[in-house]
Amino acid sequence: MTIAQGQRLPFGSFMTPGPDGPQKIATDALFQDKTAVLIGVPGAFTPTCSLNHLPTFIEKNDALRAKGIDEIAVVSVNDPFVVKAWRDATGGEGKVTYLADPQGEYIKSLGLDMDMPGLGGLRSKRFCMLVKNNVLEELLVEDSPGESGLTDADALLAKL
Repeated sequence: MTIAQGQRLPFGSFMTPGPDGPQKIATDALFQDKTAVLIGVPGAFTPTCSLNHLPTFIEKNDALRAKGIDEIAVVSVNDPFVVKAWRDATGGEGKVTYLADPQGEYIKSLGLDMDMPGLGGLRSKRFCMLVKNNVLEELLVEDSPGESGLTDADALLAKL
C-alpha cells in the first residue's frame, strides 16, 4: 500500500556517497525538523532521470530553497558506487543529496516500488514528495517511468 498524505514516513536508512566511501544515513537524520523534498527515480544514469527529471531540481534549487525547502534528496535503487558516479556526472553535489537504496527496501516500505524485468527487476516509481518533519505533505507520482512532467521541480513549485 502506498504511503498517504499526512502519514509519518517509515523509519529506514539509505547509503550515501561519503569522502571515505559509502555511509549509512537514517531517514530521521534527513527529515527530522526539516522541510524536505524526496525524489524517487527508476535508476541512476537512465535517460529520463538524468536528462529531464533530476536536472530540474538542480536548476531550480534556489527557487525551492526560497520556498522554504531545507533538504533536496534523490533516491534510486542502485548501489552507492553507481549513485556516487551519477552524482559526480550530474553536477548536483551541494544542491541535492544522493541516496542509494540498493535492495529497494525503503522504496518498498513507501509502496512506491515497481518491477522492471528488462532493467534489473525492482525499481522505484518516479515520484516527488514534500516532507515536513518526517510527515508526508504532498506526493506526486508518474503513471509512466519514462515521463517526468508531473514530478519535476516546476510541478512541485506550483504546489508550494
